Amino acid sequence: MATADRYAIAIDDTDWTIPGAFPTHFRWEYQDGRENLLKLYQKGKDRQWDASTRIDWSQDLDPENPEQLPDETIPIHASDAFRRLTREEKAAVRRHFQSWQLSQFLHGEQGALICTAKIVQQVPSIDAKFYAATQVIDEARHVEAYSRLLHDKFELAYPITPTLKRLLDNELSDSRWDMTYLGMQVLIEGLALAAFASIRDEAKNRLAASVNAYVMQDEARHVAFGRFALRDYYPKLTQAERDEREEFAVEACYLMRDRFQAEEVWETLGLPVAECAAYMLESGFMQNYRSALFSRIVPVIKDIGLWGPKIRRAYANMGILGFADVDAEALSAEDERVAQDLDRQTGR
Repeated sequence: MATADRYAIAIDDTDWTIPGAFPTHFRWEYQDGRENLLKLYQKGKDRQWDASTRIDWSQDLDPENPEQLPDETIPIHASDAFRRLTREEKAAVRRHFQSWQLSQFLHGEQGALICTAKIVQQVPSIDAKFYAATQVIDEARHVEAYSRLLHDKFELAYPITPTLKRLLDNELSDSRWDMTYLGMQVLIEGLALAAFASIRDEAKNRLAASVNAYVMQDEARHVAFGRFALRDYYPKLTQAERDEREEFAVEACYLMRDRFQAEEVWETLGLPVAECAAYMLESGFMQNYRSALFSRIVPVIKDIGLWGPKIRRAYANMGILGFADVDAEALSAEDERVAQDLDRQTGR
């Protein structure tokens, strides 16, 4: 069945074209690679895997709670709107919200696929072109995995949210190569890692947990790629140029924090949209959850040198400044360990 037939909300068109122009950069010096990027490139080659064989697709999902996640992972779980529901209605909320979340992962992974292909063309250094080429196949594999999970197991999907679409539009329409890195490799990929982790660590369904664990194993390298490349580049910019990047990062973080309200889910299920959205904005639980989603972003922003007064003030206001001291490399090592443990448990 076509994806358009799986969408819970009808869409006008299955194509989206972003007009734009950017330079394509060839590099005739092939021996000036940076050691950290060349090691990452080798790791990217070594860690290639096949979504058809590494994941056991014979596993089924629970119709009342597909990923077998605790209700605490539903943003409105403690609201009056959710408490009023019957058992069947709560099961529908679980299925639709989980499908909506995975659908945004799917659309975001296609965005990453296209952004990384753009980076291959644009980035001036050959070592970055090498690594970005491995990420292109990584992202295609992620699109394949999430698409299969939604089509074959959930049999339900949601269109891309306006917020994610706006973020991708901003990145892909900007002609500067580093803005694609900053928007995708650092911001969107960083937020996605934290969201993936919540499913990987909480899901009792092994299929759902393994898809996210294996994707995270790749994504940790992708964030490191952005960190290595931008950490070398941003010190070379003027203060005015760095200020512009900080402004972009602040705006994107506010957008990601406040605009992913899942209104389309509540509307599709006939729930009071305004009441659900207000609960998500005001509840202490959701404020803490949204803040935790930035645990993978803030330390990288600091590491790449976008750490002026404006961005520190904005992060303090958002309650996420404390994540600046998180050890990003330790988190990446843990992502690698979890994926390897799953392989050992399944004999793969």
